[in-house]
Amino acid sequence: MKIKPNNARWAVAVATLGLMTGCSDSGDGSQSENDIVLAQLIEAQSLTGDPSTGRDLPEITDEVAQLGMKLFYSKSLGGGFDSACVTCHHPVLGGGDNLSLPVGVDAEEVDLLGPGRIHDVDGAPNVPRNAPTVFNLGMWDSSLFHDSRVQTLSSVEGTNGAGADISTPDSGLNTADANAGANLSEAQARFPVTSAEEMRTEAFENGNGNTAVRDHLAGRLGNYGTGTGELATNDWLTEFQTAFGSTADAETLITYDNIATALAEYERSMVFVDSPWSNYVAGDSDALTDQQKEGAILFFTASDEGGAGCSSCHSGDFFTDEGHHTVAFPLIGNGKGDTNNDNSNDDFGRGRVTGEEDDRYRFRTPSLLNIEVTAPYGHVGSYQTLEDVVRHYTNPRQQVTDYFDNGGWCQLDQFEDMAGCAALYPDAETNSVLALDKLDTDRSAGESEFPTNLDLTDEQVAQLVAFLEALTDPCVEDRSCLAPWIPDTSDTGPDGNQLNAVDEDNELL
Repeated sequence: MKIKPNNARWAVAVATLGLMTGCSDSGDGSQSENDIVLAQLIEAQSLTGDPSTGRDLPEITDEVAQLGMKLFYSKSLGGGFDSACVTCHHPVLGGGDNLSLPVGVDAEEVDLLGPGRIHDVDGAPNVPRNAPTVFNLGMWDSSLFHDSRVQTLSSVEGTNGAGADISTPDSGLNTADANAGANLSEAQARFPVTSAEEMRTEAFENGNGNTAVRDHLAGRLGNYGTGTGELATNDWLTEFQTAFGSTADAETLITYDNIATALAEYERSMVFVDSPWSNYVAGDSDALTDQQKEGAILFFTASDEGGAGCSSCHSGDFFTDEGHHTVAFPLIGNGKGDTNNDNSNDDFGRGRVTGEEDDRYRFRTPSLLNIEVTAPYGHVGSYQTLEDVVRHYTNPRQQVTDYFDNGGWCQLDQFEDMAGCAALYPDAETNSVLALDKLDTDRSAGESEFPTNLDLTDEQVAQLVAFLEALTDPCVEDRSCLAPWIPDTSDTGPDGNQLNAVDEDNELL
């Protein structure tokens, strides 16, 4: 017989009365039923509330991280000088861009980031996957990117891949890339600049490989080789010498390896884990509302015990198992070129990396820290709200059917005013149904953690959403708190190409 959540809570509360760990008493010295239940769940899942504990992470004030920030905001790393790393990953926009699908190169307004950014040809986004947040990037130990195409070959917890062999698209699956760098963050920093849609453009080093692209960009900053004379203003050598404590010349010091190192240290300095939830686990029982506590209990309780079972995948203090799962969110966008039923605009996710059909439509489990500020959701940003996401897990096939019946992607903020919106992705629903079929296959084979027969009331959906919002570090919603990670907007950087972002109202971010 299925145990209703309230009965499950009461049974646990009775069994654990007096065993409160990690949470303080309420003001009158008593403990609420919710606190008692959560104490057991916290202990059972070995939660500390702080995934940064024991990690070697830089401060934003470190000189290499400061250099990384200047590089992160420089359009000189864009092949056509019209995009930068920050184009899709601005701190004020949750470490992403608040778009379902990014507009990388060839934007109508280069310095306009987030909502209102459109492509200069048809307005539609040109990047096939949602921009993941760079917040807490140094917490990942196994892989990066939605499909884990940058991956450690021997993951060690708490290291961000340091000391491990790392495979990348340059080396191929399960083959160590000798140039990957010191950790996963460095390895991933080598790839956005090589994407024609994100930063490179089609024209830059057209027909040449990734190494040529990176060498040209390094030469551009160092004023040597193929990049000689491309910057009218160039103070990068001084910046690199200061950061690395070296008097070496540009050709020695300004390499793409060092560029990747600096970018990674900037990204790894973005540690935002001080949330109401972390404060609760540390002992402040008043840090969460009763609604958030109810949501936490649902989140951490298995679905066959009356909960929602979320922590079966979103596990640990970082709220991810770093595994790959089929969840079958609606598939929209241009896809990654995978072919189904005579269309070539599908995206097989992890399957396109491994070549295994079993991995088709599986994507890496995202961390849920700060998820409140990283909408839209899913690897293509097909859901606008956390409520949409939670409801998907109650009945994915019905939710996807309703999604397309209600306008599909055209109901999303990014697309709602776009001319010709409905004709953009004609195979989206077909591809989505195939992903749902794969989810059913995984479930039947016992290869899915996706809950079955999850029957949540509207109140329980609201409780789960409230708990997810309790995973937000207040700093990420405060421009003044984020200021150390944003260069002086009255400056133009070492090369005159600093991207000083504005929103659709032309206000500085």
